Amino acid sequence: MTLRARLTAAFLAVVLGPVLLGAVFVGIAVAAVSDQRALERLDAGAQNVHAALALTCQRLRLAAETTALVTAGGDQPDAAQRAVLRGLARAVEVTSANGTVLTTAGTLPPKPWADCAAPAPTSHAAIVAAVDVLDPSSRRVGRAYAVEPVDATLLSWLAESSGVRVDSLATGRPVSEEGARIADAAAGLAAGETGTTSGGRLVRRLTPEPGQPLTLALSVPKPDTEGLYAVLVAVVACAGVVAISVAWWLARSTTHPLTELAQAVERVADGDLSARVPVRSQDEVGRLGQTFNRMTREMQGYVQALTASRDQLRGQLGVLGDTLAGTHDLDRILQVILQTATAATGAQSGVVLMVDPASGELRGQVAEGLAGFDVAELRLQLGEGLLGAVAASGEPRRGRVDRDGPVLATGEPRCITYVAVPIAAPGVGPTTGLEPQSDLPPAARGVLALYDRHGFDEFDDADLITLRTFAGQAAVAVDNVRVHEEAQRLSLTDPLTGLSNYRYLRESLRREVERASRFGRSLAALALDLDRFKEVNDTYGHAAGDAVLAEFARRLRAEIREVDFAFRQGGEEFVVLLPETDATGAAVLAERLGAAVRRAPVLVISSTPGQPPRRIPVTVSIGIAVYPAHGATGAAVLEAADDALYAAKAGGRDTYKIAPDVPSAKAVAKSTEAGTESADPAEAPVKASTEVTPGAPKAAQPPRQSRGG
Repeated sequence: MTLRARLTAAFLAVVLGPVLLGAVFVGIAVAAVSDQRALERLDAGAQNVHAALALTCQRLRLAAETTALVTAGGDQPDAAQRAVLRGLARAVEVTSANGTVLTTAGTLPPKPWADCAAPAPTSHAAIVAAVDVLDPSSRRVGRAYAVEPVDATLLSWLAESSGVRVDSLATGRPVSEEGARIADAAAGLAAGETGTTSGGRLVRRLTPEPGQPLTLALSVPKPDTEGLYAVLVAVVACAGVVAISVAWWLARSTTHPLTELAQAVERVADGDLSARVPVRSQDEVGRLGQTFNRMTREMQGYVQALTASRDQLRGQLGVLGDTLAGTHDLDRILQVILQTATAATGAQSGVVLMVDPASGELRGQVAEGLAGFDVAELRLQLGEGLLGAVAASGEPRRGRVDRDGPVLATGEPRCITYVAVPIAAPGVGPTTGLEPQSDLPPAARGVLALYDRHGFDEFDDADLITLRTFAGQAAVAVDNVRVHEEAQRLSLTDPLTGLSNYRYLRESLRREVERASRFGRSLAALALDLDRFKEVNDTYGHAAGDAVLAEFARRLRAEIREVDFAFRQGGEEFVVLLPETDATGAAVLAERLGAAVRRAPVLVISSTPGQPPRRIPVTVSIGIAVYPAHGATGAAVLEAADDALYAAKAGGRDTYKIAPDVPSAKAVAKSTEAGTESADPAEAPVKASTEVTPGAPKAAQPPRQSRGG
């Protein structure tokens, strides 16, 4: 192969290579941008559909409330018709308390209907908002339903509002071929996932949630990039033809002077950047020689600038550390910090150890470049080995192990040179930053260490400064993670009593019911209410009431097992969940808990100087229900326990009641036919404790309060 041919091939490789890469990049980038825009349309469409359905639910709610108010005044047909004529709903239905239809307006679609307030992933033909009809005494006498059919009109309106195609997945099989393809693609998607139909449309599935009661499929056409690829191929072909022609001409005119250029290149390859090419003409080859000479001069400048740019890189790494400190994934933060630190200093490996608050020892967290080393097994006492000494003293160290020591502890990574710094945020306390200033080094949260630089050079002071910057940012990240975890814990805890709050009650009840159902076990629920607590607040003040609640919570925790759960439901109402406990076991706890509360009055120290402490007698009423004997769901069991609690209140307080077993469907039908249903809930058979405080007044059943009140 001749020199001319080789130069031509080299020129083509230099010219066509970037062209081809650029064409591929442009094709990939444009396709990615097109897909991203389509996904952004789906995101915006999903938000607009959610907003449109929320607006529809608000309109239906207004129609239902208006109908309920007018119906309560005695004008049932006119109330429903007005709501339809005003365009608040497409259809309205009003039923009595026993479910009998009193009046309708508009064309009612077939049931079931999707309730805006309680959406469920089932098939629905319409959206509905329901409101109770109350008489002047606030007694429920019926229910008003405002209905919006899920038909082509509603879906067209949603499509116009969102800018994407909207198909319902809860109203049966779509009739159009495109709709069927969209439904098939959406069937295999989870909520919020995006798929593609066989017809080339991007599809996203929306599932029911509050304010959005329907199961929908949103779709947009997939971008067509075939025309762009044809243009790119044509451009690359034209560039190739031009490059071949120019390369052959340039190679033919530069054959002779290339010998001198090759010699100069060999000198540069040997490390002599002072090599220059004599320039004898101003043609292309002459300009190539000038370019070569300029290149060598610039390379000399680049080598000199590399050292100066190293300090600039360290500054940029400090900014990177500030960014990483804002995340909450501690392992990821430490891994990124360690990887960046090794790259910035040229270290071959490194390790991060954190202090365990429980044991006070250093534990391995993450490692880099240590093949076959299990960092999770690394345990060191403070003061032990190199890393323990750095953590104990709070002072950074660098040097060589054989010259500067110390002796490495068993389990520490083996190395020749090292640099290790404590992980401690300078000048701040563990979490708040409000602690008084001290001349002592801040307490170490851990140690960041790097080992053995590439090239067998020792770590210098600049590396130490860089590593201290990363260690400071790691300490800030640790504090952020701990503050975040503490905030999560406080969000599930009642601040007054220290018990779990109602939010955690709902999650725990759902989880324990699922566990009891899966393993065929019982789950007992106790509803507790302090007797005459309002009188405590009225007589002794709310500060004393708070003290009573806190003391009651303390006694409650002392009586239950470690596996039990205690919650403050709201006010003076509490709930206890007893896993794997039947009614008998729950009754034993209720008896013991009532005795613990009754046995000693609550001692309240007054905040007024000179006023003696007050002893406040307290009793508690308890309702007991057991899953699955008293309810098939967690809410049903809690409601049964609540009913038993009110029965205990009606039975004289300071006692407990066990909810009656849920009757079978056959017994309920027989009772309904005989018409013997009791009108007084207090007449229902309940199991009651015989342990009642002597002299306790027999009061009537108190009025029911809303849950959590």
